[in-house]
Amino acid sequence: MVLDILSRRKKDREKYGERLPDGQKVVEDWPVLTYGGTPRASTADWRLRIFGLVEKEMELDWEGLTALPRTKVHTDIHCVTTWSKMDTNFEGVSIPDLLKQVQVKPEAKAVMAHCYGGYTANLLLDDFIRDENLLAYIYEGEPLPADHGGPCRLFVPHLYFWKSAKWVNGLEFITENTAGFWERYGYHMRGDPWKEERYS
Repeated sequence: MVLDILSRRKKDREKYGERLPDGQKVVEDWPVLTYGGTPRASTADWRLRIFGLVEKEMELDWEGLTALPRTKVHTDIHCVTTWSKMDTNFEGVSIPDLLKQVQVKPEAKAVMAHCYGGYTANLLLDDFIRDENLLAYIYEGEPLPADHGGPCRLFVPHLYFWKSAKWVNGLEFITENTAGFWERYGYHMRGDPWKEERYS
């Protein structure tokens, strides 16, 4: 069993090279991992509140979100549980485009993503405001399914995928990088796959 895993990882490394972080194995499917039940928010009911250290707090409904410019990102995703899915395609609103609407204050150093179901995830501001990061609502050309965070999830592909919070409904800009849900249970405060920042 162990030899099979090591052999598979060696083959994955030979195929994908530096695209595959240490300790990861490539999967073809997209595993569903959720703590608790799956919230069901329809696009008619969905809202996103942007608040905290911003010049102008705002609330977006689905029509407002999808009216913003749509960006497509082709990239790999990496889960802290050691799977990686390569060559994925997500679409949504880029975080830099979104934040043009609110103007983040200089004293903001981090953001807390709030989600339907009570989940939270924290990110340093520099990790959050990157061109490839999205409020994603399309996966492989189709609406993002609820099991994978639909109708809308955060998409932060350069970090372990628990930071890409599912069912996002709030973005709170804060002065300190405060622990989110999994971070309070010992997960790393940042979660860089290339440094294997899995746990604190």
